[in-house]
Amino acid sequence: MSKIRVYELAKELEITSKELIAILKDEFGIEVKNHMSVVEEEDAALIKELLSGDSSEGAKKKEEAQEDQAAKSIVDEYEEILEEEVVNLAKKKKKTRRELAQEEKEAEERRLADLKIEVGEFITVKEFAEKLQKPVAEVIKALIFTGIMAGINQEIDYETAEKAAEKLEVEIVKVTDAASGISDEDQDDTLDVNLEKRPPIVTVMGHVDHGKTSLLDAIRKAKVTESEAGGITQHIGAYTITINDEKITFLDTPGHEAFTAMRARGAQVTDIVILVVAADDGIMPQTAEAINHCKAAQVPMIVAINKIDVEGANIDRVKQELTEYGLVAEEWGGDTICVPVSAKQRIGIDDLLEMVLLTAEVEELKADASRRAIGTVIESELDKGRGPVATLLVQKGTLHVGDSILVGSTYGRIRAMFDDKGKKIKSAGPSIPVEILGLSEVPHAGDKFNEVKDEKTARGMAEARKIKEKSLQQSTMRVSLEDLYSQVKEGKIQELPIIIKADVQGSIEALRNTLEKLSTDEIKVRVIHGGVGAVTETDISLATASNAVVIGFNVRPDNNAQVLAEKEKVYVKTYRVIYHAVDDVKAAMIGMLSPDIKEVILGRVEIRQTYKVSAVGTIAGCYVLNGKITRNAEIRVLRDGVIIHEGKLASLKRFKDDAKEVLTGFECGLSIEKFNEIKEGDILEAFTFESVVRKEL
Repeated sequence: MSKIRVYELAKELEITSKELIAILKDEFGIEVKNHMSVVEEEDAALIKELLSGDSSEGAKKKEEAQEDQAAKSIVDEYEEILEEEVVNLAKKKKKTRRELAQEEKEAEERRLADLKIEVGEFITVKEFAEKLQKPVAEVIKALIFTGIMAGINQEIDYETAEKAAEKLEVEIVKVTDAASGISDEDQDDTLDVNLEKRPPIVTVMGHVDHGKTSLLDAIRKAKVTESEAGGITQHIGAYTITINDEKITFLDTPGHEAFTAMRARGAQVTDIVILVVAADDGIMPQTAEAINHCKAAQVPMIVAINKIDVEGANIDRVKQELTEYGLVAEEWGGDTICVPVSAKQRIGIDDLLEMVLLTAEVEELKADASRRAIGTVIESELDKGRGPVATLLVQKGTLHVGDSILVGSTYGRIRAMFDDKGKKIKSAGPSIPVEILGLSEVPHAGDKFNEVKDEKTARGMAEARKIKEKSLQQSTMRVSLEDLYSQVKEGKIQELPIIIKADVQGSIEALRNTLEKLSTDEIKVRVIHGGVGAVTETDISLATASNAVVIGFNVRPDNNAQVLAEKEKVYVKTYRVIYHAVDDVKAAMIGMLSPDIKEVILGRVEIRQTYKVSAVGTIAGCYVLNGKITRNAEIRVLRDGVIIHEGKLASLKRFKDDAKEVLTGFECGLSIEKFNEIKEGDILEAFTFESVVRKEL
């Protein structure tokens, strides 16, 4: 008996896959997993008959019944209102004039108390007087009493407005970005009224040399490989293609680092990720990282198994390796779409794009094109001839030439707008990328943009944001094991995301399994990424985006990772014993973590030469990279970020003299107690321990 896939049948019936899945369950008792499931031909024929056989008479009766019900509801409502008015009229006749006057006074007081006067970061004196429903002269007088001399058209900040409002015995409420109408509600799809289908936004990820750029090249049928050097995509852009009268927008990024960096700035722009895996190579380290980053962002993935035409290609092996990361192919009973392709031979490209459109249909991607435009900066640069240039991705609303926009802490009025082909355009709707001119400064990739009412408003808000940026950076709250319990109790977090880095894969799995079993009703422990080797910048970026803690086992952060962790205030803790890490997380969850001893890193030293001396052992010629090294410090030997030894110094010298300490930028000679296996390129980490006052709960 022949079969038909759900999405194919839905296309024939001109309904969505989701609607068809509901009909199968409700009318026929057939439960299917998703749009890729199959339906027997006999059942398909019955469904077609059911949907085409709705009698017009039945529909008419249903419509009449609905109209009767609506009319009855209106009559009932008016009867209730009439009855209430009669009762109120009877009560009023019994009351004295004094009682009525008192009631009116109380009602007016209640109205004024309920009136919420909203004021943004900045407001002109005239607008402030109008909001307060007070004469301008009275407001200016109140400002003078607070020590501010301001004219009718002069702007005042919220703090000044608050002092003046106190003098006038009026309460005001601060609303962030109220002057432009920007609020948290602008980010909420449920409040948009004219929701329409929008194109999906797709990012392609994968290991280097697995064919990401070749696949994008095959999709848009234009040579882009020539613009690359060293396997790194140099131009981060975005473009839109049309297939079967439907559009798909592709973000052309260098990989998961850019994806995660944008997410760390609060920009979740990708709807679907195409994960490219070479059929002859399988899952590689960057592939695994991309999978974990996508899972952390909760973005649906489609796996494109590329290079199926090359010698040694093994599609089943790739599917088997995917299962190790929780991705089970649909053909094997899972829900991960896997599409065999050859970017070079242009094989399977149409199938891949069809799967993108099907996934987009299931995700029900919609936006309101009639509202004020908001979106994200994809890339930006300073052009010598044109000034600041930014590529924007419109996510809601429609952006027009001439609109004023606030972009992060910069602003501007759009002087010109170009599509992905460089053609001048006048407007762009949801999911459409555009290049714009007219900004005052170059914004950051990942910055949000909002359309505001005028350029003056945008300028005032941009200035206010610049002032607040420093203080906001200082107050950034990141989860740490020390304050985990208090944050859980205050309801700030319900999940503890953890990134594990270790010296061997076995340690990662042991830690993952043990830590995830610590989950309770109040907090879920979730390992979002695990990898072998030193803690890197990529790990810190993922931790920043996911508000995760980083746990290292027998490894240390490299220099760049340490700097980034300090800047982003990411919690990084390293261990030599697995159960010490488990005990710390367990103790943190019940509020009992209060270490008596804290490790303090003194400095890092690079070994540049080694000498073997028969009576002494191995002597190392070193250079202090940062901090300092002291004679009595503990020493940790790192090779490629992995700890190979911990111990004490046997000697520390400057030239031929013994030294108590050697500072950054100086050379020294040293030897380590009971350890002679040091090599050129090894890093020594000098550290000590400090007593910490035990926290009281």
